[in-house]
Amino acid sequence: MRFRNLIQSSAGLLLCALPLAVAQAATGGEPAGVIQVDIASCLAAAAVDDMNKAATACAAVIDNEKTAKADLIKALIARAAVYARHDQIDRAIADDSRALLLDPTLADIFNARGELWLRKGDKPKAVQDFGAALKINPNHEKAKANHKAMAREIERIGAQMALAGKPSFNCRRAARAVEKAICGNRELADLDREIFGSNARAIREARNAAEAKNLQREQDEFIARRNAEFGRPGYDLKKAMQERLQRLNGVDGF
Repeated sequence: MRFRNLIQSSAGLLLCALPLAVAQAATGGEPAGVIQVDIASCLAAAAVDDMNKAATACAAVIDNEKTAKADLIKALIARAAVYARHDQIDRAIADDSRALLLDPTLADIFNARGELWLRKGDKPKAVQDFGAALKINPNHEKAKANHKAMAREIERIGAQMALAGKPSFNCRRAARAVEKAICGNRELADLDREIFGSNARAIREARNAAEAKNLQREQDEFIARRNAEFGRPGYDLKKAMQERLQRLNGVDGF
């Protein structure tokens, strides 16, 4: 009786040991360990800009809880680059942002995300990221160039805002009715300033002195006609100014 019980007990232990033996055989005799995540497929697909393969392969790495931190960062950056190249800006920003949360010392990624913010038209966030990249690496050439360009752009926008609603002449000295009308209307004031600036540019870019003289004569004739016809029935000051600006800049605005 005791012998039969011993046989049954031994058989039970053998059955329990079989799954372990199978697992060991599958891994070359070693006990089953942590599943290796295939980061190579993700990086390879991203390198050749294969959007479909990269999305699938990188997602397998990113969504796997067992992925090592370093590999997760690499996969996020690789997928973000692919998204960026295919104009999926929001997705690219999301991946770069997640990578930066995992490692906030990545100057290249701060700069890359800054360029993405710029593509979205969010200049303040772009400047912030370029600045963050430079804080980490003051010699980061791309970040320096981007930050400098954005600083000039912000300065230009600030200057435009300061001039908004102001014409090319001093409204305190406005004597003519047409000048007072322009000073009293922000849209007309902006048009007047743009006409003045475009005319100055055209003269500056003239091929010779004679051409420059003709351009200035046209401007003087426009001003004289504007002054004389303002207030007469059928005269549209705004339309006349818009037509003058279009003539100066061309149909395409340049």
